[in-house]
Amino acid sequence: MTAEENNYDYGVVRYFAIATVVWGIVGMGVGLLLAAQLAWPALNFDVPWLSFGRLRPLHTNAVIFAFGGCALMASAFYAVQRTCHTPLFSNGLAWFVFWGWQLVILSAAITLPLGITTSKEYAELEWPIDILITLVWVAFAIVFFGTIAKRKVEHIYVANWFFGALIIGVAILHIFNSLALPVSLTKSYSVYSGSIDAMVQWWYGHNAVGFFLTAGFLGIMYYFVPKQAGRPVYSYRLSIVHFWALIAIYVWAGPHHLHYTSLPDWAQSLGMVMSLVLLAPSWGGMINGIMTLSGAWDKLRTDPIIKFLIVSISFYGMSTFEGPMMSIKTINALSHNTDWTIGHVHSGALGWVAMVSMGAMYHLIPLMFGRKAGEMYSVKLINLHFWLSTLGTVIYIASMWVNGLLQGLMWRATSIDGTLTYSFAEAVEASYPGYYARFVGGAIFFVGICIMAYNVYMTTQGKTREEPAAPATPMLEPSSQQGVPA
Repeated sequence: MTAEENNYDYGVVRYFAIATVVWGIVGMGVGLLLAAQLAWPALNFDVPWLSFGRLRPLHTNAVIFAFGGCALMASAFYAVQRTCHTPLFSNGLAWFVFWGWQLVILSAAITLPLGITTSKEYAELEWPIDILITLVWVAFAIVFFGTIAKRKVEHIYVANWFFGALIIGVAILHIFNSLALPVSLTKSYSVYSGSIDAMVQWWYGHNAVGFFLTAGFLGIMYYFVPKQAGRPVYSYRLSIVHFWALIAIYVWAGPHHLHYTSLPDWAQSLGMVMSLVLLAPSWGGMINGIMTLSGAWDKLRTDPIIKFLIVSISFYGMSTFEGPMMSIKTINALSHNTDWTIGHVHSGALGWVAMVSMGAMYHLIPLMFGRKAGEMYSVKLINLHFWLSTLGTVIYIASMWVNGLLQGLMWRATSIDGTLTYSFAEAVEASYPGYYARFVGGAIFFVGICIMAYNVYMTTQGKTREEPAAPATPMLEPSSQQGVPA
């Protein structure tokens, strides 16, 4: 059915989907510059605004909250309408969410290079922007939960559970971690101090990963994988168990970021244990996502969108195995503060978050411009993008894994008299081959999203490239049946 026949509000979804691609290029472009600066430090050009310390938070905010946030909002606003069989609760408020979120992103792009920051990981934005984030997020919650409240079917599809957890979880995290005392328009100080501040920050920081980068994108997985595959969720019961287990356990994992610090030892150990327990629901969700393709494995040969979605779930499984392993104190003693952590983060960021978002956008964007799901300008370019993304991610994370092990072993090596064998500068020098490899991997990945942008632009212009089309995916009819998204 068309958007008009259902009276769905697709305008704001269309804008969020396009913004996803635009901010993806910006955020990943800044990341590529940072990778180049580590390999060739002169590329900061001695300009304060281009220094690594100022651009790095811009990169993380752009890829997480601009690229990732727009992908989540596009997907949530689309999926909640389709699964509830009703337009958005308030189209006007939805547009406020879009323009308010873009204002937040632009504010970050201005203030962070200027050095205006709280210096808190993933929460660097100063208090006036934090207030705007709160207002936009409340509006997001009203639109989303208001739509669910006026649904025309009894059942609430599982993807909406994950989107709802994203909204509630991030709201709590943002408010409590951002409590601060303003001293000027551009400066504030946290109400917490010392170890308490660190604990609250990493309660926030790891749960930003847990609720923004995991729960939200699992909502995307549970909607778009069944839709693109033309299959119901492999086990709907497992998806519910996955949800409640993830929500119950994730909130306790933050202390593993503070191993070997002044945080009480029992709190460090609790974070480690809960991180290990977290492996079970994470892998349950991964298996559920991949096994949704049961009976449709042949689609992997011909449908590059399915490739994006399934490979992203595989990276999710790998990252959620690696994370708990790195939380073990003895392993963390080797990995802490090394590039191994960077590799782990990007196996999740590039392999899971970015690739599942790209697969979802390839499914969604043609629908927003009057085409069938996945009917992009060029299927060959989607396939090329997939292989570039996969290759770039593997090169990136492998180089960082090697660097991390190298650094950890060099830092702990001692001579026979008990002194350190290597200086820190020698460890940095030994890391340079990995930095070159990381730049190459990042460049390959960046070329991929530029190809996506071209493909999206041509699709929006109504162009179709003459080439063999991918087999049409049977679209599941609107249904309240559990496991079958509308």
